[in-house]
Amino acid sequence: MADAPTPAPTHAEAVRGFQLADVAALLDGDLEQGLNACIECCDRHVASGGTALDWESADGRRASYTFAQMKELSARFANLLTAQGIKPGDVVAGLLPRTPELLITILGTWRAGAVYQPLFTAFGPKAIEHRLKTSSAKLVVTDSHNRPKLDEIEKAPKAALVTRPGEPAPRVDDLDFHAELARQSPDFAPVLRKGSDLFLMMSTSGTTGLPKGVPVPLKALMAFTIYMRDAVDLRPEDKFWNIADPGWAYGLYYAVTGPLLLGHATTFYDGPFTAAGTYDVIRRHGITNLAGAPTAYRLLIAAGPQMAEKVKGQLRVVSSAGEPLNPEVIRWFAEHLDAPIHDHYGQTELGMVVNNHHRLKHEVHPGSAGFAMPGYRMAVLNEKGEELPPNVPGVLAVDMAHSPLLWFTGYWRQETPAMAGGYYRTGDTVELEPDGRISFVGRADDVITSSGYRIGPFDVESALIEHPAVIEAAVIGKPDPERTELVKAFVILREGVEPTDALAEELRQYVKHRLSAHAYPREIEFRTELPKTPSGKLQRFMLRNQEANKIKDSAA
Repeated sequence: MADAPTPAPTHAEAVRGFQLADVAALLDGDLEQGLNACIECCDRHVASGGTALDWESADGRRASYTFAQMKELSARFANLLTAQGIKPGDVVAGLLPRTPELLITILGTWRAGAVYQPLFTAFGPKAIEHRLKTSSAKLVVTDSHNRPKLDEIEKAPKAALVTRPGEPAPRVDDLDFHAELARQSPDFAPVLRKGSDLFLMMSTSGTTGLPKGVPVPLKALMAFTIYMRDAVDLRPEDKFWNIADPGWAYGLYYAVTGPLLLGHATTFYDGPFTAAGTYDVIRRHGITNLAGAPTAYRLLIAAGPQMAEKVKGQLRVVSSAGEPLNPEVIRWFAEHLDAPIHDHYGQTELGMVVNNHHRLKHEVHPGSAGFAMPGYRMAVLNEKGEELPPNVPGVLAVDMAHSPLLWFTGYWRQETPAMAGGYYRTGDTVELEPDGRISFVGRADDVITSSGYRIGPFDVESALIEHPAVIEAAVIGKPDPERTELVKAFVILREGVEPTDALAEELRQYVKHRLSAHAYPREIEFRTELPKTPSGKLQRFMLRNQEANKIKDSAA
């Protein structure tokens, strides 16, 4: 008779029992003697005979690649890199959609001991140029659709072009990706590096100033492993899909690296996001473990319960990251998908560090980001850098001396003011609960001060989207001579709902009743879209700037 599965520990037990050596032992390599990300994410899983990638195109074509196939293809690409003079530590950039060639590029770059840099395919030439200049990339792998962007970049690196049947042949000075792969040897011994050596070069989202380079060392693989195991609860029997684009941190860390580390297949869907398409992929691929951003989940909700019915009960767990998860989303997923959806918090600089863990047992409260992931100690600081007691708003910070999984040591060739006095400050305003949970309030510059009250925009937004007429909402503080700021909401309505003064007043009263008399939006503006980063994070600062400009123009 098979042994019963080991019961999952409580969060408190996992924290007490955490040993960095135990996590390091989950890797095949050694942080000091040498390891390679391609071995960790591919080679060591070949013997299982398992699948590394399930891919589907927008037009319905599907293909699967085993770890054995990816080992050979990554070896061919690594040989291509060395033939081009690319050495361990050099940067290779990928400007590709979610295709098998993207995964080949990532794994092959790691195999050669080089550093992979993601370039989001929606970037224009200026955004690409800044990132390539930051990293000094030696090669860009791209496709016919994105290749013209490189023409507008001064001193662009050499390009390797992925072409499809019917597309023009690569230019004379470009490498033909598939032709070059075909002529390379299928054997390449992975280059071993130390845990402090880089394997990824990321960039911050650049919502305030130019994006900064975020170097990611190989030792970050330990933190990625713990997140996938304890927070995502990825199990061997799961079918996993992380909707996030690998051009951004959550997608690259946890749609590519994370599942492959655990010897688990990842899913790539190379198509635009639609509610119907997402439900179809979940159904066709038998997805049981889903991850993504609240923006995507709200669009699923907007499509209605009837569309969700086809996969109700299929999803075992759902994870959310990128911005706080509104309580209404949690309630809707429980009712209409019969699936628990948990909020997770992190940054490009950190990976995920505060989670409502699916695997570890602890209380889960809507509106809370959860508990610090084992291997991290989080603190809430005041402006003086002193730790605050529970229920006092402050800046969320990582206690660097007591967070053995922390891998971020500073921005690439730039000062990192957020690191001082033994803490890394995230810039996000939170409260510590008496039981150790972290409750999200907002970014420091998002918090609204009105008539002496400090109001978190997240609470107001959550109340608004509970109203059946509302799909999305963004809340800011608008400068006001009497109140310092007044609460203003920008609201997107469901299809077929008319924006009227009467509805605006109804929403005001609804929030006043649901939340409080001082926190309701005194102004409501109906919109068809809200400003967001390409990864779906709400950019409230753009709305604040628009309001400030309106006031300035009216005073002129």
